[in-house]
Amino acid sequence: MKFVTVNENEKGLLFKKGRFTALLGAGRYITAGGRQIEIIPADGELVSKRCRLETLLADEGVSASVTYVDVPDGSIAIHYRDGVCVGALTHGKHAFFSDVHKHEFVTADMTSPDVSDEIPRYVFESGYISHAFFVKVEVAEYERARLYFNKKLDRVLGPGTYYFWNWVVKVDYDIVDMRLCRLDVTGQEIMTQDKVSVRVNLVCSYRVTDCVGIMTDVDDFTSQLYTAAQLALREYIGKSRLDDIITDKDALSSRVLDRVRIKGREFCVEVTDADIKDIILPGEVRDIMNTVLVAEKKAQANVITRREEVASTRSLLNTAKLMEENKTLYRLKELEFIERICENVGSLTLSGSGDILSRLTSLIKAGGDEEK
Repeated sequence: MKFVTVNENEKGLLFKKGRFTALLGAGRYITAGGRQIEIIPADGELVSKRCRLETLLADEGVSASVTYVDVPDGSIAIHYRDGVCVGALTHGKHAFFSDVHKHEFVTADMTSPDVSDEIPRYVFESGYISHAFFVKVEVAEYERARLYFNKKLDRVLGPGTYYFWNWVVKVDYDIVDMRLCRLDVTGQEIMTQDKVSVRVNLVCSYRVTDCVGIMTDVDDFTSQLYTAAQLALREYIGKSRLDDIITDKDALSSRVLDRVRIKGREFCVEVTDADIKDIILPGEVRDIMNTVLVAEKKAQANVITRREEVASTRSLLNTAKLMEENKTLYRLKELEFIERICENVGSLTLSGSGDILSRLTSLIKAGGDEEK
């Protein structure tokens, strides 16, 4: 004889000679004569190690004490206990004791990728649903997502977070950046019309206008756009002389932009800018250009010097005419020179009588006569 105690938070399954006979509540029981009691938690799922669930549910006492759900293949049931989501159940029958907690179930069909609105999105983040059952798609404000069902394009998704069942139908996606992007076309060795080899770097700005077209109509649109920019550069530089290219890079950029913009429409993109970043000349040509530049600057400096000399001479001539016509001005000019002399002379001794200013003036004139 053996005693078995079933606690308040437990249930007992009574077996007699291996056959299920009754569901036991809390209490103390005697096992004898081939009677065995299997104890299971009352707040968990009804699962027995000795018999199948269908056998237990066939008993009226068990079926009246539980809430059960039969989840078909290709579906999933969201399990709520007392109004709170506690997990997800896959295909098969699942039973829970209803006298301890209130159990509710929301069944979702996973044969269709779209998630029903009855399924709250937080259950995907809670970890109750295995990641093997769904795909999460996050699209930023500047992005678009191409959604594929069984490798077939289904739709384009805008900004947001999306969930799709990935069970019967294979779900894939890719992200397309819709922002303004840059394409660098560097190191292009091109010969000009006058047979000078130059290296050109070009930078283009573009944005995708049709995220479906760049996949269905164009193979690698960035490579196509790069090639179009290369050909536009070679076409226009090959028809231009070196001097024209160097002096008017804006015109070259404008012509390349017009050509690339037309090709960009074929590639489902909008080209907004195309600018010549660098024009690199060979070493010998660069030395010649530097020599020409130095000569030009020297010539400009000589012209400026001659112009200033002419202006200075003309100013002196005008001053002389004014002094000849105005004796007072002539006298002021004399006083100015006397002032300059005094600034450079430490001391000056004069002997004799007479006006000091007159004698200084006589000395200046005497010095001038001696020079003559």
